[in-house]
Amino acid sequence: MEKNVQISMLCQIYGKLLTDKQFELIDDYYNNDLSLSEIAENNEITRQAVRDIIKKGEKKLFEYEKELKVMEKMLNQEKKLKNIIQDLENLKKNLSFNNNKIDEIKIKLESLI
Repeated sequence: MEKNVQISMLCQIYGKLLTDKQFELIDDYYNNDLSLSEIAENNEITRQAVRDIIKKGEKKLFEYEKELKVMEKMLNQEKKLKNIIQDLENLKKNLSFNNNKIDEIKIKLESLI
């Protein structure tokens, strides 16, 4: 998974555990696509200070994930659900009866993703 996407996801999961400033700067950098210079200007701090705050916040996010594994569990669950949906599609193709029930189950599973 691309680092930017990974950090963005970790920020959604663990962002409230960061300081307000770490969360704000990481959100601006990864989700709002602002440059370090733009963030520095907006916050009236140096570009280096922005980089340091973001790096410390990233480190914290990865530490939280290493200990709690929320994102890993979520991604594994999503993968399993997609496999079940695919199995249902395959089953539907091979059965000529009760396709409506399979469609209902598939819709319920897709809503969990």
